[in-house]
Amino acid sequence: MPKARISRKVGDEQIEGAVRPVFRRNGGQYFLADLEIYADGSIYCWQWLDLAGLKAQLASGRIATSFEEGAEASIYNLASWRFAEPKSWLTPDMLTGEVADEIDRLNQRPDSTGRCLDALRRYLDTRAGEDQDALRAAFEAIPAHLRMYALGDQNAQDWPLRFLTARPGPSGQPEVWFGHRHKPVTEEMHRRAIDYFAHWRQEHDQAPSYRDGPAGAGSPTIRLVQLGMPVRWAHDPGVRVLSNEYPAPITVDSVSYPTVLHAYWALAAAEPDAAERIRLAERPYDAWRLAEKVTVRPGWPAVRAAVMARLLRAKFAQHPQLAEALLATGDGRIEYGGLASPYSTGDGRNWAGRPLELIRSELAAGRAAGGADPG
Repeated sequence: MPKARISRKVGDEQIEGAVRPVFRRNGGQYFLADLEIYADGSIYCWQWLDLAGLKAQLASGRIATSFEEGAEASIYNLASWRFAEPKSWLTPDMLTGEVADEIDRLNQRPDSTGRCLDALRRYLDTRAGEDQDALRAAFEAIPAHLRMYALGDQNAQDWPLRFLTARPGPSGQPEVWFGHRHKPVTEEMHRRAIDYFAHWRQEHDQAPSYRDGPAGAGSPTIRLVQLGMPVRWAHDPGVRVLSNEYPAPITVDSVSYPTVLHAYWALAAAEPDAAERIRLAERPYDAWRLAEKVTVRPGWPAVRAAVMARLLRAKFAQHPQLAEALLATGDGRIEYGGLASPYSTGDGRNWAGRPLELIRSELAAGRAAGGADPG
């Protein structure tokens, strides 16, 4: 089922998460609650759990997947009712499997369906018995209620996988559930599955062609960590030289600034005296703290993205070695949470990272055309 995205902060780290509804049982009552699932494996539902703790709560019935006739249920401060002929589509194992899959997805790892499809492709390539066994195990590891969605085909659902993973044996054994009854698996059913997947691979495994190149990035994502306190820069800070806090002085309109962050907040300040105090701040952290207390100039929200792009152009034009570091990131996404502005990192827009990607593209275009880097 679709899950709402959430996050929580642990120190300076943002932990991504998702939430789904569950029923929490307390005594004889059931309460609709949020089950929060986080990328670090933490789970929250009235208390902090891990997967083992979730299994224990399901086994004890504290988190419920079945309900008693006539029992009272409620949504806090909204409504209450009693169950009449309650039905449940989940078992504890199904719910645990859903949560484990969500943790994998939050970490950008293949979930149980992804692992099954990887095993499927391997078996179709080799037709080896051990790869068929591995495919069967991977298919059965998908939560039972989600197997019908594995192929993304609502007409066929999962019958091709069930036919493919069952080895035909004497007297048509083993059997699979098909068409509301058990049917013996035959060589013909296995061949039908092979034919199905020949067409399925043509549709799913052929990379789409785009006039301007591939849809995805070929380089890994770069993540710049938010610097929420004064820092001492390492001798070789690596990709952190791309951050707005990095001490790379820039000159804009004949005014010098110690960092992009100093410049951004000095230009945002409505009062000249405040702008000068920010510009002269000893460290980026100090500049940021001063900026918290000033009034920004009228119309700043409408121009701040253009201001940031201009400052970054100045930084990489005036520091060629930093331009090389930016170009070295290839075409990877740059995710950046810095001290520039809450606007830069809020609601997933990544407006601190996107300007870096824009300037990188301009630098690459200038390099390809043999022209000057943007300044």
